[in-house]
Amino acid sequence: MSDILERLAAHRLVPVVVIDDASHADALAQALVDGGLPVAEVTFRTSAAADAIRAIAARGDVLVGAGTVLTPAQVDAAVAAGASYVVSPGTSRAVVERCQEHGILALPGAVTATEVQAALELGLTTVKFFPAGTSGGAKAVAALAAPFGDVGFVPTGGIGPSNLAEYLALPAVRAVGGSWMVPRDLIRGGDLDAVRDLTAEAVSLVAHP
Repeated sequence: MSDILERLAAHRLVPVVVIDDASHADALAQALVDGGLPVAEVTFRTSAAADAIRAIAARGDVLVGAGTVLTPAQVDAAVAAGASYVVSPGTSRAVVERCQEHGILALPGAVTATEVQAALELGLTTVKFFPAGTSGGAKAVAALAAPFGDVGFVPTGGIGPSNLAEYLALPAVRAVGGSWMVPRDLIRGGDLDAVRDLTAEAVSLVAHP
């Protein structure tokens, strides 16, 4: 699990993907690879999620996880599909414990000190700060990081090119999740060249903030 965290931290960006048709998954993965960001968090917001994760995982060149995981059953489905990590919008003991049973990294959402402590009590070291934009942004992450010096954060929600640097400048931020480089309408329309270009632009922002 620490290896997965290290890989996410190395890329610094996690594209948060909503896929309506699993047949687009392979082309999407190729666009991410060609854009220089072989990472994807495929959200369980559509019925195509598990099949999309399976298709991407089968390639072997993209670190793929499952997002918006709300139940232990979804954890099972994500793991069966080949997800390397699981992301939840909030901290659910049942979800985290199921992830631990599978030996897979869990990144639960936490935006308050109480939620961070709950995650720590479950043995976690890194949490998703979600929804970042409406929960105080980078300043809130910095404030939480002060008393929780060993906790890593993956802010997601309301982050884009204009404020990405604010988050990446914080030592406690391991990576940042975002969907601006993988717009749902472009994926649905099959315009993966545009996704590749947006991804490359996002990668350049990390290299040259």
